[in-house]
Amino acid sequence: MPEIPRLNGAIRALDSGKPAFVTFSPGEVGSAITMSTAPYDGVVFEMEHNPYDIKTLCDCMQYMLNRKQIATSGSIAPAVTPMVRIPPNGGEQSQWIAKQVLDIGVYGIVWPHVSTVEDARNAVIASRYPRPPEAPYYDPPGQRGDAPTSAARYWGLTAQEYYKRADVWPLNPEGEVLVVIMCEEKRAIANLPKMLEQVPGIGVVLIGEGDLSQDLGHPRQYEHPTVASAINDILAICKQYKMPCGHPHVDTKNVDELIERGFRWLMPAPVTSFSALEMGRKKSGR
Repeated sequence: MPEIPRLNGAIRALDSGKPAFVTFSPGEVGSAITMSTAPYDGVVFEMEHNPYDIKTLCDCMQYMLNRKQIATSGSIAPAVTPMVRIPPNGGEQSQWIAKQVLDIGVYGIVWPHVSTVEDARNAVIASRYPRPPEAPYYDPPGQRGDAPTSAARYWGLTAQEYYKRADVWPLNPEGEVLVVIMCEEKRAIANLPKMLEQVPGIGVVLIGEGDLSQDLGHPRQYEHPTVASAINDILAICKQYKMPCGHPHVDTKNVDELIERGFRWLMPAPVTSFSALEMGRKKSGR
């Protein structure tokens, strides 16, 4: 049997030393169809602030699949890797939602408000299957329940192949699951070095600028010295521990600067174009 290629496009980019370009998207079929042919490495379906709807997420993931792309590329994975931001934050220690989204085949989970070592361990533990202590990459031990049928089918693998690949990267180099923790509180910044030292299996640290700026007393004032300083602190810690750091608000004005500063998980927002409408209104004097 031919070797199974890297399935997670975001991991493929990060593993090669390149930044990963990933976007947030509503959990809607129309958005999924649009995202399926967009030039992103991955898409995160938003189900923290939007309703958590597992059936809609299943539909979105199916519409990400493009038979022509799969046949042409020879890859069994969607061209744009589907992931999800789940509603429970790290501190709630709620694993059932992580279990459900992994069981339908997502390749990564964004965990909001991960602010302690315990929060971070919970995120990794919930994303891994159990294994004996003598097994490679044992710690943190997994606690994900065993129901691989749908996910293996979505990934295009047998159950045994899926078990081998359904682990967290970069702890397991063959893993295809990304654990993305959001740093969005002052205490999260203080605890981030301990999280990165004590919890193998974290794949990306994503800065939650909105909630962080609230916690610092300057809502959405990203250029405020206090907020900017906190963002710089998170980036510096990530660089120290060789951890990809993510920026959630990337646009044409800041993308060059963010890459130069060392951000490796970049989240541009999809742009809806009304150019024909605007030209038509101008032409008709409206």
